[in-house]
Amino acid sequence: MSAPGSAAAGALEALAGRRQSLAVAESLTGGLVAGELTGVPGASRVVRGSVTAYATDVKRELLGVDGALLDARGAVDGEVARQMAAGVRRVLGADWGIATTGVAGPEPQDGQPVGTVYVAVQGPDGVGKARRLALAGDRDRIRRDSVQAVLALLLGELAENARAQDTEQHGGNGCLQP
Repeated sequence: MSAPGSAAAGALEALAGRRQSLAVAESLTGGLVAGELTGVPGASRVVRGSVTAYATDVKRELLGVDGALLDARGAVDGEVARQMAAGVRRVLGADWGIATTGVAGPEPQDGQPVGTVYVAVQGPDGVGKARRLALAGDRDRIRRDSVQAVLALLLGELAENARAQDTEQHGGNGCLQP
């Protein structure tokens, strides 16, 4: 269960304050991100749901990840993660979508070494961002670090989105005009 000061709690608080919702698409984390989020009291105000898209065909058929992309690059790819975030956002009707895909081990996958992970987020503006991680440790450590990384990416994007909205509402660089 997440502590009140955790990244999950911070993200949920920020989203609740904006009256926005979140959906989660997971591959290598297999539900750990959703578990971290729903471990926070009051998560139901924000979390719409999650999809554990462990199999490649689920990524394609349920989340709408491009089949040609999956065939060309495999499931361990930044664009795949971005499309997973966009797809879960669309499928579950959320303002924000986050996603994880990668190799937790013990064997490499799709030509990618163990510890290669992509996390992604897509917000209401429709712009997605993916980040590549090179994680070390055993399977459990890689999965846990992936959870923290996707939540940190979400928090960063929420902060960036808030700054952009503030700039739009208050005109430019925040300096007073004479």
